[in-house]
Amino acid sequence: MRELKLWLDALAAGATPDFEECLSRLGGFFPWLERFADTPQEPEWHGEGNVAIHTSMVMEALYQLLEGPAQHICGSKRQALILAALLHDIAKPVTTRIKLIRGVERLAATGHEEQGASYLAPRLMALPLDYPVVAMILGLVGFHQVPKLLVVRNQGYSCYLHLALNVDLELMYWLERADMQGRVCADQAEQLDMLAQFALFAQEYGLWQVANPRTQILPAVQVKNTPREQVYLDNYAVAELAGADIVMAEEAIARTYRAASVYGHLYVMCGISGSGKSSWIQKYLADYHLISLDEIRAEVHGDRSCQKDPGRIVHLARDRLKAALAKRRNIVWDATNLRLDYRKVLCDLGRDYGALVTLVVFHLQIPNLKANDRSRRFTVGGDVIDEQVNSLQWPAITEAHRMIIVGDKGRTLARFGSFQTGEPGEQTEEKSSV
Repeated sequence: MRELKLWLDALAAGATPDFEECLSRLGGFFPWLERFADTPQEPEWHGEGNVAIHTSMVMEALYQLLEGPAQHICGSKRQALILAALLHDIAKPVTTRIKLIRGVERLAATGHEEQGASYLAPRLMALPLDYPVVAMILGLVGFHQVPKLLVVRNQGYSCYLHLALNVDLELMYWLERADMQGRVCADQAEQLDMLAQFALFAQEYGLWQVANPRTQILPAVQVKNTPREQVYLDNYAVAELAGADIVMAEEAIARTYRAASVYGHLYVMCGISGSGKSSWIQKYLADYHLISLDEIRAEVHGDRSCQKDPGRIVHLARDRLKAALAKRRNIVWDATNLRLDYRKVLCDLGRDYGALVTLVVFHLQIPNLKANDRSRRFTVGGDVIDEQVNSLQWPAITEAHRMIIVGDKGRTLARFGSFQTGEPGEQTEEKSSV
């Protein structure tokens, strides 16, 4: 592992390994890399050939950019950018299909961005990387098709802010420029022009080379007398701007005026079995109203592991959630919540009732999940954990008002959003709270 760390650290300091070297170093951590050479691409969009050829060209293009217009990108950002270039199409081997597009059969890899981030999330944790680098890679891979779509759809500030809350827009630009230069296609000049427009809009909106977009939004709404009320306003102002519910941060002051003084919290857990959700709840949220699907299964069936009648269990849980939200109670929802659609229902309900919604994401490598599971009273087994890993849909930072990332042994890895002193995960260093 020491040799691997030295190799990874060299990426931050100027190293330029080619695709084959990266494959030899990291193929064991990311087996889908081994399938790149056998994964074809649509000839009209990728005349260069398979995914391995494309990735090799993307990395070469990125190194040229890093020696030229992007030479100011260094350190951890450079490390993340190179690894994102290597891994940006990691899910193409499992998503590439023949699809009918405008009446023509094409090879397409629909959803490879999101699936790629979900595949990488637990596996990146096995590498000796600082967590901010892991987060950057996941953002770059998971959203790398968005920049051109923003331009094509003529989207405005809210969509650029939404993206900027999830990933550094400048890093995304350089990745996508390398992605476009690392291919053979008839419309390359047009595609590069769209990326240039993306960069111009990001600069115009004040979101270029900005580490934390919240810092530019929040000064306009610092009007509350108590930290509790201010935290509520801060988080709602950012979320409503990114969701296009308002066009100026100041609008959130009136929209949240009453709720800011009477709101309850909703904490939604998101983590594979064995990740430490229950222990974390006991440590930080022991006095919260707990809604646990396992406990409801035990109540209904006499067995927390019984999977019969799942619709009834979820219906009961949601009814209890609505009742507690209506009373503005502080609530924690304890379940794996690995799928986006499950999380969205909960987060939307919380927002509808005026709660401050925090998503707590447990981010561990697979061997640690299995080891933790074996030491638990209620074990699910390695096969179930493998199934959960395969079903994971990695969450975006913007799914809830706030996000806390928790690693092994309950250690806080990052916090996103505004927090009061004394709130969960405060042992995180300030630089990780954005």
